[in-house]
Amino acid sequence: MTRRQADLALLTATLLWGTSFVAVKSALADATPFAFIAVRFGIAALALAPGTRFRPGPDRAELRGGLLLGTLVAVGFISQTAGLVITTPARSAFIVAVSSILAPLIALALLGQRPSWLTAAALALAMLGIYLLTAPDAGGLNRGDLLTLICAACFGGQIVAVTALSRRHDARRLVFWQIAATALLGALAAGVLERPHIDWTPRFVGALGYTVLFASTICFDLLLRAAIRGAHVLAGARGAALAAAVGRGGAHPVRHGGGRAAVAAGACAKGGDTGRLTARCA
Repeated sequence: MTRRQADLALLTATLLWGTSFVAVKSALADATPFAFIAVRFGIAALALAPGTRFRPGPDRAELRGGLLLGTLVAVGFISQTAGLVITTPARSAFIVAVSSILAPLIALALLGQRPSWLTAAALALAMLGIYLLTAPDAGGLNRGDLLTLICAACFGGQIVAVTALSRRHDARRLVFWQIAATALLGALAAGVLERPHIDWTPRFVGALGYTVLFASTICFDLLLRAAIRGAHVLAGARGAALAAAVGRGGAHPVRHGGGRAAVAAGACAKGGDTGRLTARCA
């Protein structure tokens, strides 16, 4: 895969991922959050298994990396899905977009990689956007938004981890470990934290099929392949912009439109820094 193909793969992945916010919101009308995650990622893991090479077997480093990625992705999706019960797809998408800005800060804390001045400016711009999105006249920062912030932190960590691990291990297997771990932890959360319930309505089946096929299989595979080739891992930023453009997040005042624009601008401004992060982790 060339660099241009990697960028095209990333663009396709973010289109799929960004529009999945609306599908997830739709599915949650017919299912409890963690039950939906368990079914969604369980089916995705089964779909990925036939095309995944499990020989030679994974070494300890790959298993540790897969467990780390799976935990970050699982906690991220669990908190995001639970948050979508309360908040709107547009607000959720733009808060998750902050993950691309948090990635260099996480790399600083864990790897000692100092971010540029652009990172600080982008983070400040994104924080301003989140403030405008969660302004008091819109009810302030609700519990769903707080859960989505947890998701953003997890996805920021996942960006750092996957950029490093995808250079050393088989990308398809890393995708499988992430998906399988998310399904397992989602099932555990469903059994412990809720009374699992699913109504298999046509609306739910359609939303489930879309998220399984596109957002949970093709999207993850494209993102990892793009990361290997050094493409900018900015799924959160581009996906957020798409989710707001095509999502049914509800009407917002001009102030909230300015908030979404500020978050998107801050996240997209991080393209250069995220690319340098990819190179450093190689």
